[in-house]
Amino acid sequence: MDIHIPAQRIPILAEADIVVCGGGPAGIAAAVSAARAGASTILIERWATVGGMATNALVNAWHRSDREKVVIDGLVEECCVRAEAGGWIRRDPGYPRVHETHWFEPEGMTVVFHRLLDEAKVRTFCHLALGEPVVEDGRIRAVLVDTKRGRRAIAGRIFIDATGDGDLAVKAGMPFGYGREEDGLVQGCTLVFGLHGIDPAARAAAGGDAAVNAAVEVLKTMRDRGEFPPFNVGNCGHLLRNARDHDLWNMLPVIGDILDEEEITRMNVLARERLVRYLEVWRREVPGFASAQIERTGHALGVRESRRVQGLKTLDRDMVLQARKQPDAIGHGVWMIDIHDPKGSGYTTYLNGNKGWLVAGTSYHIPLSMCLTDRIANLGFVGRCASTTHEGLSSVRVQTHCMVMGQGVGTCAALALQRGCDMTDFPVAELQRRLRADGVHLQDVPDA
Repeated sequence: MDIHIPAQRIPILAEADIVVCGGGPAGIAAAVSAARAGASTILIERWATVGGMATNALVNAWHRSDREKVVIDGLVEECCVRAEAGGWIRRDPGYPRVHETHWFEPEGMTVVFHRLLDEAKVRTFCHLALGEPVVEDGRIRAVLVDTKRGRRAIAGRIFIDATGDGDLAVKAGMPFGYGREEDGLVQGCTLVFGLHGIDPAARAAAGGDAAVNAAVEVLKTMRDRGEFPPFNVGNCGHLLRNARDHDLWNMLPVIGDILDEEEITRMNVLARERLVRYLEVWRREVPGFASAQIERTGHALGVRESRRVQGLKTLDRDMVLQARKQPDAIGHGVWMIDIHDPKGSGYTTYLNGNKGWLVAGTSYHIPLSMCLTDRIANLGFVGRCASTTHEGLSSVRVQTHCMVMGQGVGTCAALALQRGCDMTDFPVAELQRRLRADGVHLQDVPDA
């Protein structure tokens, strides 16, 4: 059964040169870069604050190094400097010889992100979910949004999909991939959480690491008997051995179809039930956790994979592991093939020795063409919805890499408008010169 909606005249809520849909790290980078390059810019975001997985899901690690040197700079570096000034970020003890170079406080990073947008004069609309795009003659003219005053339209000249799920691109008719080839399943999600009431002294008095390792074996046995929920064994052991109050924990897996709102609601509830069970058992079995309490949880699940919009080029496993360089590079990527079990065990290939890791000191290029299409000339897509395979996405999905895409495409969009051409026609060498001038690390670019 269908419902017929009569033709409507939709008032324009706002209009700008560039409209960015989605306010996660990729969308923020796109909007700020476009505005700084001279384009009037609007950012719309469905949640109460910007930051996406970084702030609302408490995913607080940034990956910037090839394990020898930092190769991701630009807006990422600017955010780190600003967060350092506020005491909201710290360098990993292994810096710069680890991929995960920085750990930040999500509340502080929320402030950093909003300040960047405000200073760039980006018009930011939170609490505004994306509706249908208006497509005419192969171009997006506006996107519809439902406000408390009724349906409205936001008009623009170029649109950038930073929704994570590819909502704008797919609603506009773009083809996409979803999940791995053999069964269509996407990577597992995680509920990130923080605790307080942990007693490191009691942990040490009970035997320290050895006592915790013995407790983890008990948890594994209980899990195998169906008496304890699935968990990421490597992360769990590390965290139980080293945890302090207020640390953020990334070890609680849930799976399902994240394009189904009822299903992701069920996943969210299940994750919180599992966290309660974790803590109940830890208080009894793990030294130092007798008085532990839940301090906070992510507002949303940490989502790793959704739709992957088909672009002009598709980033795949070989491009990552062979550290391929690209003529249309907009930045570097360093992260490994890191697939979290789509069947929900909590296992991740991150823990599989060095298999799936790039050679230390090497990085691959993130190409502009994985974010563009010739089907809809004024559309770009950045972040985890960019054009990748299941395995390619498992590397480029991390926040710093998404910000590389956002800065590259946002800058390209503004410069293309100034030149009066589409993004696919803008000279890549000119874009690369501008990105380098804006602090982006961009080396070893081959000739086209």
